[in-house]
Amino acid sequence: MSQTPANIALTPHHVGISVADLDEAVAWYSEMLGFKLEGHGYIETAGVKLAVVKQGDFRLELFEAPGSVPVPEGRRYPDQDLFFQGTKHMALGVDDLEPVLGRLKQKGVEVVLDLLEIGGTRVAYIRDNSGILVELVERGDFFTDPSLA
Repeated sequence: MSQTPANIALTPHHVGISVADLDEAVAWYSEMLGFKLEGHGYIETAGVKLAVVKQGDFRLELFEAPGSVPVPEGRRYPDQDLFFQGTKHMALGVDDLEPVLGRLKQKGVEVVLDLLEIGGTRVAYIRDNSGILVELVERGDFFTDPSLA
């Protein structure tokens, strides 16, 4: 008996991110967004260091590959990034976006797009210390604007 996609129960597990410096990335995600180091290792076949940071049931798998290339300029801006195929960003939910964004600004986090509303949902975009886009989404109903239906 084969399973159809409708029979598969999926839950978010982790997002993998290649970073410039593993120790700096672990520190950034810990200090700025409250992730805790879960473990680290080395992928011998690729020659890549890795660390896993976790908050609640969600993990980030961070990779440091020797000679990796920084994020291209067009991928550093949400609107421009839409024209590149592939994963766009990760999104993290928060209860009240405005005070969270205010605290991150005080800590020196780079804000790419300040508070805005998309489809009835309040969002903001920041960059991590490697220039990778992170969306912050205010929890609640997602895309409640009826014009998007």
